[in-house]
Amino acid sequence: MTPIILASKSPRRKQLLEWAEIPFSILVQETDESFPEELSPADAAIHVAREKAKVIQQQAGQAACILAADTMVVLGTRIIGKPRDRADAIRILQDLAGQSHRVITGVVIRQGEKEVAFADITEVSFHPLTTEQISFYVDKYQPYDKAGAYAIQEWIGVVGIKSVNGDFYNVMGLPVSRVVQALSTF
Repeated sequence: MTPIILASKSPRRKQLLEWAEIPFSILVQETDESFPEELSPADAAIHVAREKAKVIQQQAGQAACILAADTMVVLGTRIIGKPRDRADAIRILQDLAGQSHRVITGVVIRQGEKEVAFADITEVSFHPLTTEQISFYVDKYQPYDKAGAYAIQEWIGVVGIKSVNGDFYNVMGLPVSRVVQALSTF
């Protein structure tokens, strides 16, 4: 497989690519993660991933194969981003507790003018959670860099998630099996 450039500083995406034994390097540059309001959550995630890929492609050159992704948590029609602080993380998890939400990861793979883009959607349901459980998780794991204020592979996922319908690894930040299939076309 051709080595790729991962346009992400996410340790979870790095770990998932390592588990899949995909050769890669990492190149990151801060990019604007805003998107037009009229986009659906899936299209918004692809839009942000595409912007990340374009910025890295400008640095790395047209021959480089770039993988970029953006993960969003959607409760009803509300897109939930990364928490601003402890209070925001607690509020987000209180909103998610006892509810089902969607985790949407937009993926863009670019090499030259060729691009593959898709969004993977996983439905996650939480058990009801107590204020004590939520505070414990936020204080111990500090999920401030995670959309939806949680990581499924951490304590809260083990004790708080009732069900997952779709790709578990998508909830971690990258639908690896779909990425591997898409990379085979490059």
